[in-house]
Amino acid sequence: MFPERFSNLPAYAFPRLRTLLDSHEPGGEVVHMTIGEPKHAFPEWVTQIISDNAAGFNKYPPNEGAPELLEAISGWVSRRFGVKVDPATQIMALNGTREGLYNAAMALCPEVKDGEQPIVLIPNPFYQVYMVATISVNAEPCFVPAPAENGFLPDYASLPEDVLKRVAIAYICSPSNPQGAVADRAYLEQLITLAEKYDFKVFADECYSEIYRGEAPVGAIQIAQEMGVDPERVLIFHSLSKRSNLPGLRSGFVAGGPECIKRIRQLRTYAGTPLPLPLQRAAEKVWSDEAHVKENRALYTEKFAIADEIFKDVPGYKSPDAGFFLWLPVEDGEAAAFKLWTETGVRVLPGAYLSRDTNGENPGKPYIRVALLAPKKDVEAALKTIHATLYE
Repeated sequence: MFPERFSNLPAYAFPRLRTLLDSHEPGGEVVHMTIGEPKHAFPEWVTQIISDNAAGFNKYPPNEGAPELLEAISGWVSRRFGVKVDPATQIMALNGTREGLYNAAMALCPEVKDGEQPIVLIPNPFYQVYMVATISVNAEPCFVPAPAENGFLPDYASLPEDVLKRVAIAYICSPSNPQGAVADRAYLEQLITLAEKYDFKVFADECYSEIYRGEAPVGAIQIAQEMGVDPERVLIFHSLSKRSNLPGLRSGFVAGGPECIKRIRQLRTYAGTPLPLPLQRAAEKVWSDEAHVKENRALYTEKFAIADEIFKDVPGYKSPDAGFFLWLPVEDGEAAAFKLWTETGVRVLPGAYLSRDTNGENPGKPYIRVALLAPKKDVEAALKTIHATLYE
């Protein structure tokens, strides 16, 4: 018997997409613009570092991360956000941030909040692990729409007080997936103030923070320090997957207050998988290098400029501030994805597959998510095809 709370989980986005499209022939040469798997080159020296340290595969890696890796991550946080975090007590290396975003809820969500079942706030659309982590800890997910009129960010402050009193955790993704919206200083100050007032933790998923246009996004831990709040209030989650085009390296981290990290580390002892040592050695060097990150960011900036030119006449088009997705407005995302596939072979993701119905509406339904991961000339050709098919 499976736990009943898992019985009504919707199918994950990509199996749903296969069900929608795969029984139909593509209308042209297949162009994949669905999954957020970076395709730009990663630093050439990564492979050599792994090879040089291959003997480390013969050892069990440290549970919380090798000291050298934690030092490198601490240095990056200090340079990027101006916040000093103790590598020995305030950071844990992750086998990809999905592990951390899930296990942090397992380790830190109380069984009861304000005498009732705890609530976890989730932006809608959302990364699916937020929902499953919430259900796993027997908390109640509260899906808060992030529509265009709110700058594609959830308005947690508008929730009723009886809901906010029960909140144990609030997930926030900035820059957001799929919309590419950035939570500015005022937004994060408001959210952290709300967390202080109602005594909940902020889980800040910042995996896209290094793929931005213009000014670098502020970080939640940076704002928390400036506000002087309890270091246990905010946890940040980062990864090399998008920043450095290394999704297969599985190097991420969580940083926060010492007590939170202690509890997450304790859970990892029983239920986690630390990164193999040769991969930790490579990650240590990657976190310490910014040259390749700047090159990577420049490539995305060029592709966003192309997108802005192609879709400038589309009503409701919003040029993303960060990340590598377009969140294109359409009448019906599922119908648009089907049309593109059967008429052109371009494969995109319906926005509804990243969202849940709330009050009878799905905030992702009138959108498609388009990943700008292919080489520039291929992206340009595909975007022109999308425009011609859906908007002309």
